[in-house]
Amino acid sequence: MNMGFKDLAEEHVLISDLFHLPQTREEWETYMLDKDQIEHFNEYGFLSGIKLLDQDQVQQLQKELDEIMDPKHPAHSLFYEFHSNESSDTDSILFHSLGHWRITEGFHDVLWNPAFIMAAYQLLGNKAVRFWHDQVFYKPAKHGGVVAWHQDYSYWTRTVAMQHLTCWTGLDDATTENGCLHYIPKSHKWGLLDAPELAGDMNGLLNHLSKEQRKEFNPTPIELKAGYATFHHPLLVHGSYENRSDRPRRAFVLNVFADGTVSNTNDELLKGVPPIPKGQKMEGKFFPLLYP
Repeated sequence: MNMGFKDLAEEHVLISDLFHLPQTREEWETYMLDKDQIEHFNEYGFLSGIKLLDQDQVQQLQKELDEIMDPKHPAHSLFYEFHSNESSDTDSILFHSLGHWRITEGFHDVLWNPAFIMAAYQLLGNKAVRFWHDQVFYKPAKHGGVVAWHQDYSYWTRTVAMQHLTCWTGLDDATTENGCLHYIPKSHKWGLLDAPELAGDMNGLLNHLSKEQRKEFNPTPIELKAGYATFHHPLLVHGSYENRSDRPRRAFVLNVFADGTVSNTNDELLKGVPPIPKGQKMEGKFFPLLYP
């Protein structure tokens, strides 16, 4: 039971005053990426350093994250997934959740952050943007766990065509010391590799690489200030090392796809979400159209 808590998935508009949607074409254009940024994304498979949140917005989301990490939160049943520690090593902690957009106003409204949806629209090749699912990754100070090398689409083949996009936004400054994201530039051109266990062996994916790919395996750290985002292609290989610093590393992820993506399974797409029959369009309450 959700104890009278409203499922915010019912709302496909902004419900707080954290963000304001532009009303004119000129206002939207202030959020547009330039040609060089789009070319960088297409060539390397990622685009980093995009400011999505100001300090007040970061603090609001930090506060909401503190609330929803408590498994006794009254709307806890609305999560698709909730792992207090997804790592099997008790000394290496990786908090990971999906579905918090249904629970708090801030995490709901970041979906309609104009800086996010304009960039997503452009990086998807100027296609209408539909929401897929969100994630939170929290690595506590001193003993934060790894996220093994992986490609996002290897977990998403239940949806086709592959026209997806990931946006990772820091709620703390992310540095090499506290476990920032690392990318393998241009690996989005390698095709789909076998998927390793997400919080398992950091280097499990390397067993599935060719000699040529191993030679090109040059991890690039993506250090970001809190409130800044990095976007990446669904096939770009990425991961993050442990946090042994004195500071936490909190981040949320928004995953989207181009409108027109269809279900590739008759099974549940996300836990608790009614199945969409194979071949039918991904839409409805849980997969709202964000732009245009």
